[in-house]
Amino acid sequence: MADKLLFIRDVAERLGRSPAQVAWMVHKGTAPKSAIIAGRRMFRESDVEAFIDAAFAEAS
Repeated sequence: MADKLLFIRDVAERLGRSPAQVAWMVHKGTAPKSAIIAGRRMFRESDVEAFIDAAFAEAS
């Protein structure tokens, strides 16, 4: 089964950030992996979860 695709607003909610902050993270290269699909920035749910898991792994 394919990953659910998330918009910036969905990722922002998951990370506790504003959509503008997530857009800035994308610009700086510090956001979860994403792609432009049909003219919209999209994130795979598994990439967002991996991003969160990596942050906790680095904190240990």
